[in-house]
Amino acid sequence: MTQMISDEKLNAMFRSMLEEDHCAVVVCDLTHTIVYMNPAAAAAQAKHGGYELVGKNLLNCHSPASQEKIKQVVAWFQESVEHNRVHTFFNPKQDKDGYMIALRDGDGSLLGYYEKHEYRIKDESPFYGELGQ
Repeated sequence: MTQMISDEKLNAMFRSMLEEDHCAVVVCDLTHTIVYMNPAAAAAQAKHGGYELVGKNLLNCHSPASQEKIKQVVAWFQESVEHNRVHTFFNPKQDKDGYMIALRDGDGSLLGYYEKHEYRIKDESPFYGELGQ
């Protein structure tokens, strides 16, 4: 990939993109440690500590069944550089979908993942369908 700007500027642009997103974005490393939350995510999780969740384990924020699904998704991400996005839920009350998305380095190695909530028309794909379940 040809890059027209410095890594520093590109990183600042990506941070700004996340900061301005109205949908919640939570970034985790491969140990499930929350390394970043955008303002929308911090606001959505305010009753659970908001930004204080950074540095904590994401799995502790989920039920045992959800913890197992998260681990399955990360294992699926690790199977192939082609495995990068999983639809994880739809909330009809808020009309939003949830996704887990792989974060990879330039060589395709998995660095972590992020959870993204998107407010939009319902995604009709089956939840966790990419896992073949």
